[in-house]
Amino acid sequence: MIVDSEAAAHAGWTLADLAKACLAGGARFIQLRAKDLSSGRLLDAASELVALAHDADAIAIVNDRADIARLSGADGIHVGQDDLPPAAARPILGASAIIGRSTHTPSQLDAAAREPIDYIAIGPVFATTSKATGHDAVGLPMVRFASGFGRPVVAIGGISLDTAASVIEAGAASVAVISDILRTGDPERRVREYVARLDRI
Repeated sequence: MIVDSEAAAHAGWTLADLAKACLAGGARFIQLRAKDLSSGRLLDAASELVALAHDADAIAIVNDRADIARLSGADGIHVGQDDLPPAAARPILGASAIIGRSTHTPSQLDAAAREPIDYIAIGPVFATTSKATGHDAVGLPMVRFASGFGRPVVAIGGISLDTAASVIEAGAASVAVISDILRTGDPERRVREYVARLDRI
């Protein structure tokens, strides 16, 4: 689950309450994405989210900011193509930290396979309005292609409860979701539905 500050606010949720609901529903990997927060507020939010996740035996990572990830005690970081390179983030976070990298094209996948990362994110798989990626939907064929690069693949972008299984079947290790978890107004139940659906694969 990506706990996105703008999406949460738009749906009337605080970051902490949304994280609690998702964790109660069975999410065990939470990413904090809060590009609109100041550094101080981001650190506070990250620290709270990390504590909630760890109490639930879940993993918590921070989007973009290696400094915030380290200060908050997060399990790692997720970086995009324009963020701190994984090779620079690794000494800050340590050998055991989780580092993920966003990719959108075959050349970016090639580069990511040579970086000190733990997973590759590929997307947007389908059309999405949750975040402006500047990239067209890559579709399931790119998920299959990404799965051949020797790292677990996290698929993101426009994924719904109805399409999540097809993404896993295409080779993704997991799906990352923002807006569809909020669609029904009951994120805890929605996460439970995802877990139940994917457990059957």
